[in-house]
Amino acid sequence: MYAITGITGQVGSAVARKLLTENQSVRAVVRDFNKGTAWAEQGCAVALADMNDADALKAAFAGAEGVFVVLPPNFAPSRGFPETRAIVAALHTALAAARPGKVVCLSTIGAQATQPNLLTQLQIMEQVLGDLPMPIAFLRPAWFMENGSWDVAPARESGIIPSFLQPLDKPVPMIATADIGRVASELLQQTWSGRQIVEIEGPQRVTPNHIANSFSKLLGHPVHAEAVPRETWEALFKSQGTADPQPRIQMLDGFNEGWIEFESGESGSIKGEVELETVLKSLVDRPARQP
Repeated sequence: MYAITGITGQVGSAVARKLLTENQSVRAVVRDFNKGTAWAEQGCAVALADMNDADALKAAFAGAEGVFVVLPPNFAPSRGFPETRAIVAALHTALAAARPGKVVCLSTIGAQATQPNLLTQLQIMEQVLGDLPMPIAFLRPAWFMENGSWDVAPARESGIIPSFLQPLDKPVPMIATADIGRVASELLQQTWSGRQIVEIEGPQRVTPNHIANSFSKLLGHPVHAEAVPRETWEALFKSQGTADPQPRIQMLDGFNEGWIEFESGESGSIKGEVELETVLKSLVDRPARQP
């Protein structure tokens, strides 16, 4: 049996679906029982646990052949990342007590970067959980192709997609969540010892201009990317409700300046199978949310 945290999110659900298609037993770890209903209907066991509750997490992980760990996303962390540190401490306590057969953690490209940024939260996770006694793998994916969901409306309505990734012709490592889910499910079913890092990106790197061109094909009208001036980012992010936008700005700087990169470089990463246009088409075809 495999215990999956973050199962209601993009990656966790992809991992669970892949395991279920391979007739593996899955335990959905959720904070709210109602969020586990859909997974129970697919044959999953459901365990209730808040990510800050070490005792509940221990019970959720008990008897698991493998555990998939996803930190709850926090795009506006407090200075010093206390929220992340509390969750990681609870996870460490729970995993050390439950002793699952192995652990696979969703980390990120650039988790090894020395400059502080939004992704430092995943570095903290790697540092704290890295001393656990069971086999543990840190899966470091590239920028999610599904982030293109934010571009669908402006591409459709104005033909312009604002880009924080700059310059517009700079290739960026990106990956589809389906590929992350596939590789994570494979890792959970493998046998190894000690600690390992697995870095994964898509079949080829992607520029913002490439994203715009793909939208042009899919929507049937011209779409182009426009760089959002960096000097406007702080005010813009604050207007969107982020009290301290610096970690997000530093993360974007890291991608743009190249210091957020795979530790083993482009040549050392696993290459996924899903193309950018496949992901963007799924986003374009997705029914619009009702107000």
